[in-house]
Amino acid sequence: MKRISKYSAFLLACVLTLHSCTKDFDELNTDPTAYSQANFDPNYLLTTAQLTYTGSTDFSYETWRINLIYCSTMMQQLSTVIGYWAGDKYQLTPWYTSAYWDVAYPEQVKPIVDLVEFTKGKEQYKNLHQIARLTKAMIFQRITDLYGDIPYSEAGLGYYTQKYFPKYDKQQDIYTDLLAEIEDATNKLDPAADRPIGDVIYNGDIAKWQRFGNTLLLRAGMRLSKIDENTAKAIVQKVQGKTMQSNEDNAFLKHDATGGRPTVNRNSQILLGDGDARTYAKWSNTMIDYLKATNDPRLPVISMSKAVFNTTGSVPSLTSASTNPADQKGMPNGYDLANTRNINTAPGYTTMADYSQVNINLIAMDAPTFILTYAESELLLADAAQRWGIGNAAERYASGVRAAFTYLQQYDPAATLTTAQADAYLAANPYSAADGLNMINTQYWVLTASMLDFYEGWSNWRRTGFPVLTPVNYPNNATGGTIPRRLPFPVSEANTNPENYKAAHDAVPGGDLLTGRVWWDKQ
Repeated sequence: MKRISKYSAFLLACVLTLHSCTKDFDELNTDPTAYSQANFDPNYLLTTAQLTYTGSTDFSYETWRINLIYCSTMMQQLSTVIGYWAGDKYQLTPWYTSAYWDVAYPEQVKPIVDLVEFTKGKEQYKNLHQIARLTKAMIFQRITDLYGDIPYSEAGLGYYTQKYFPKYDKQQDIYTDLLAEIEDATNKLDPAADRPIGDVIYNGDIAKWQRFGNTLLLRAGMRLSKIDENTAKAIVQKVQGKTMQSNEDNAFLKHDATGGRPTVNRNSQILLGDGDARTYAKWSNTMIDYLKATNDPRLPVISMSKAVFNTTGSVPSLTSASTNPADQKGMPNGYDLANTRNINTAPGYTTMADYSQVNINLIAMDAPTFILTYAESELLLADAAQRWGIGNAAERYASGVRAAFTYLQQYDPAATLTTAQADAYLAANPYSAADGLNMINTQYWVLTASMLDFYEGWSNWRRTGFPVLTPVNYPNNATGGTIPRRLPFPVSEANTNPENYKAAHDAVPGGDLLTGRVWWDKQ
């Protein structure tokens, strides 16, 4: 499982010197002892892009700020009283909201664009090239989902095209191209061709990449369900029978705790390794109350309360905690440790330790980062069936819930839940077509929380409006007490790419604010 460790040393070197890896090809080619077009192994670029997609090598820079500080708390999956966790209270901290953009372009976009260009037209890298295209699409989908119009068609191509100030493409155009790229790359994967050795997600298993590609196409297509229903429906029809078939197809990257900062799990680095987060980042009462109300067996697997940690070692270790469902208690969003809305004034407050936090099962330093799962696929297909009658919504829903229970053992055997437990839950909480979209997408919300993929939880909530969340209205928030819909562009772009930035900034529906909207988030 620890496939990533053997690439760690080269990977870190490549991340730190990525610019020169391509910029100096001409000079390198004159030195027979250096890397060149003839002896450079592009598989390492795939490893780099896959790892950095799970978070920055710079102490989880954007994972901390966007996935955790903003997305998790805006969606009331997590809650916190930490003052600088601005998302919990809909406050704008521009140097935080720009974090994903600031890191993704140099650490994710640059290597994956290099890889696509380097392998283009080379038969020995046929599958590597298609996997690179899929990875590139996955990377750009997250960036555009966060910000809307972004540099896309010209991004990362400065060395090749001498365009150092890339234009911002319209999100509608980006999605049109993403869908075409994903479909074409998936169709061109060839099980009889090369098996990429730099693949730390599927270890070069092309059949799994084919199912991944069709599932990624499904997720991208369903993002358009309220802005371009016909395209979304057409995509769902295309992928019938071609998406992930079981939890064995789950795409995840298993981290390596021995490699230091560059290779450990990014969420764990914060939720376990940072003292503030370990003490004050909790599951929201919205999440815990829902799990308790439905008697959900996932509750003791993903949460723990009354936790005591030993912090004398290099990595904090859990000394004791309660996983008894009766002891689990969610913390309300919109409180602080100061006098504005002090948590000790919250209804039912006892002690901070009584609030539930993420279970150690999910946040070991070598825990996997889940990228795309069978459970997501089935719930998206259930959504499509409920909306448009493409398939059986109840069957897809049940399949998705079962997968969302049983995949947890891929974190740790201690997190194992059985199909029997899932079936008992489904029997006690039967599917209702009258409330189908709410049920499906509330399960998606729980699933993305257990995956710690809060980016996806926020995107799917903006697409569907489910679950129905009651916003907080913290004093002097930036949205008038409404849940944010997008992240503003980095203000640094006004200086580094001024003309392209201004045009995009002025065109954002609702303004370049937390209350603005991306194209597919139609009102």
